[in-house]
Amino acid sequence: MTETTLPRKTPVKAAIAAWIGTTLEYYDFAVYGTSSALVLNVLFFSPELPQGLSVLLAMITFAVGYAVRPLGSLILGPLGDRRGRKFVMMITLFGIGGCTFLIGCLPTYAQIGPLAPVLLVLIRVIQGLCLSGEQPSAITMSLEHASEGRRGFLASFTTLGSSSGTLLTLLVFIPIAAMPSEQLLSWGWRLPFWASALVVVAAYLIRRHIEEPPEFVKAQAAKVNVAPLRHLLRFHWRAVLRIVFCALIAGTSYMMQTFSVAFGTAGYKLDKPTMLLTTTVSAVIALGITPLAGFLVDKIGRKTMFLIATGGVGVTMVPYLWSITTGNWSLIFLFGIINYSLFYSMVNASWPSFFAEMFPGRLRVSGLALGTQVGFAISGVIGPVLSTALAGPDLKDWVGPSMVALGFMVLAGASALTAKETRKFTLKELDEVQQSERETSVLTAAAMSPSPAARGLAG
Repeated sequence: MTETTLPRKTPVKAAIAAWIGTTLEYYDFAVYGTSSALVLNVLFFSPELPQGLSVLLAMITFAVGYAVRPLGSLILGPLGDRRGRKFVMMITLFGIGGCTFLIGCLPTYAQIGPLAPVLLVLIRVIQGLCLSGEQPSAITMSLEHASEGRRGFLASFTTLGSSSGTLLTLLVFIPIAAMPSEQLLSWGWRLPFWASALVVVAAYLIRRHIEEPPEFVKAQAAKVNVAPLRHLLRFHWRAVLRIVFCALIAGTSYMMQTFSVAFGTAGYKLDKPTMLLTTTVSAVIALGITPLAGFLVDKIGRKTMFLIATGGVGVTMVPYLWSITTGNWSLIFLFGIINYSLFYSMVNASWPSFFAEMFPGRLRVSGLALGTQVGFAISGVIGPVLSTALAGPDLKDWVGPSMVALGFMVLAGASALTAKETRKFTLKELDEVQQSERETSVLTAAAMSPSPAARGLAG
């Protein structure tokens, strides 16, 4: 294949396609997390349970969607490296959106009893499997369409969806949370789930026109057939493990958007719409800070930005949780904005390129998917569930949850210190930098011999 037959890079289109898909992912995450804190604990569990236990059970159903994501990464990651980044992006789009819509159709505990939480968990499992491939394929798509020197900036638009998805959720939920309790618990809670259909349609219209990156098409034309998952675990397991620990910092985001809402409204009886407004304002500000931080990622480095951001988000979670116990809205808004708008925006801007560039192109989706989904699964389970448990049956203890956030910070920061800085390398150079001599010899043998034995060796 000649250079003229390769598809051209379309960085803007790729960034928009990645951004809107992640908006849907985080819309789902925020809708379910916010609903868990406000209504699902009432609607899908026995009313005879203590409030703290029903909230904990709702958080566990939230965590289930993350617990199954590593399994999904074993399927969708290799598909992204074999069949294409766009192929996986279309699968995940309809899987995530369809499950979100179905949750809004479920009967409640009052209607079908214990079967209600069973159906809820089943849909969350399917949704979690789909979620595992969305960001890894979207990040890889935008990274490989970007021009050199702008990969960090373009990749940051994928995680910009975390802020826009959260914002979209909260704009929907603030008026719904203010509804009379009878209307909220009868039909109002379903509306945010059904609204996901609009995001799916918008994302499909954009994604259907995007082409695979030129680097991926060129790699496919070379016909070096390797089994991505086996090859990844044979030669790049250290990078996968590094990302698992780095990704634990996502637990602070889950605590901010899910646990803290329940902590403030159920534990300290703070006004629900105002509590949601805290994360709404933070998400609005993050929309501006994330691309700015993404621009700086290409200037000062992925590793440097990630380390600064990780330290900041872990430390500032402590005064944020404490401020909720005071009931002082000025302090709650101040520390919420510093934690999420500033420092977590920096995390979101840096990790896409930082993590993705730890792998050569032929294994990028597989490595990114496995590492992040295991890390996100651990932090998605530990963050809300352990924080809720440590807050006590009355949800009033802020010290235990604060220690959880600091633990995430230490583990993620220590792991990031072991990584290389990659901002100065081209994508072609990264394929060589992240590849050992032994791996190179195995790939060379596979390229020279199309036999099944050689392909098995390469795998």
